[in-house]
Amino acid sequence: MFGLVVTALVALGLVVLSSASGANAVRLYGDPLFFMKRQFAYLGIGILIAVGVAAFDYRRWRDSWMLTALFYGVVFALLWGVFAFRPINGSYRWIPLGPLRLQPSEFAKLVTVIIVAVFLDKAGWRVELFKRGAFTPAVFIGLMCLPVMLEPDFGSTMVIALAGFLVMFLAGVRILHMAVFGLLGFAGLAYKVLTNANRMARIFAFMGVKASAVDGVGAVTDKAAEAATYQARMALVAIQRGGLWGVGLGQSMQKQLYLPEAHTDFIFAVGAEELGLVFSIVTVLLFVAFFLLAIHIASRSQDRFGRFLATGMAFIIFFQAVFNLGVVCEALPTKGMALPFFSYGGTNMLSAFFAVGTILSVGIHSSGEDRRRHSR
Repeated sequence: MFGLVVTALVALGLVVLSSASGANAVRLYGDPLFFMKRQFAYLGIGILIAVGVAAFDYRRWRDSWMLTALFYGVVFALLWGVFAFRPINGSYRWIPLGPLRLQPSEFAKLVTVIIVAVFLDKAGWRVELFKRGAFTPAVFIGLMCLPVMLEPDFGSTMVIALAGFLVMFLAGVRILHMAVFGLLGFAGLAYKVLTNANRMARIFAFMGVKASAVDGVGAVTDKAAEAATYQARMALVAIQRGGLWGVGLGQSMQKQLYLPEAHTDFIFAVGAEELGLVFSIVTVLLFVAFFLLAIHIASRSQDRFGRFLATGMAFIIFFQAVFNLGVVCEALPTKGMALPFFSYGGTNMLSAFFAVGTILSVGIHSSGEDRRRHSR
């Protein structure tokens, strides 16, 4: 059932992307199928990753500490490696690989869940101790968050921190110990946001306040805030135009350059415009089903390490989906975050399938262990 839900999400995402990406593909590359061709290539690689990770016994992450440390070290190096390349739209988030771009922060979310789960599972009852249960995992999380926050990518920083702290909570780390590092992390993130004029301008724009009316935030950033909130407003127009049944597949007006990120962060708005409220409800229900089925798989795991992994990976996908929908519906301040399985993007697609493969690995190998126990 879990596999069917993932298949439905991917299929629906491809249908919407085929329509949402055409206008930008023609404008940028002169080929209406440019983004679709690449997305199918990413999908093929993603499926191979999911199959490989599902076949890989998830307990090897715990039993082979060097493997986990190597994965963590490679991702950590890549996160700092982005600063060796030119920024794109003011951010150091990508490593160019010929015609492709790698976004290491997507893998940072995954490796954070893995290494914190491994460490706390090995800690056993010692998770109640401050150093063993809270300090060391917080260091692992912080080392991933620091370069991502400096890129800056506040959305990914938030996902990494929340996913890591969720695993700590599941492991039984004391709430008071978690609160100490949670407050420190929140203070650091708040400082970076408060000292970023454009980010503050977006928040003020979301609240309906002109940035130029606030001391320390100049009128120049009003333009940046206007550009960011413009997309959210256009997204709402698209959702409203869609009504119950939509205007018809391929008939969206907002994707005709009114919504610049129609094929990435705001793809949901195009789907809602063309396929209506029915599409919106089905999409939300599919993501809820994805999360609940993943939690069911986690609950049936034969060890708590499997529960940590499956729950953490499911949270990464589900939280990003909820956050994306909140931004598109203007319930949250504008912040770029892809909609898993829908938005165009290679690294995002590959990391999502890695998470799916890990959840399947927990289900497959836990079931195999259960059958062996019954046979004995």
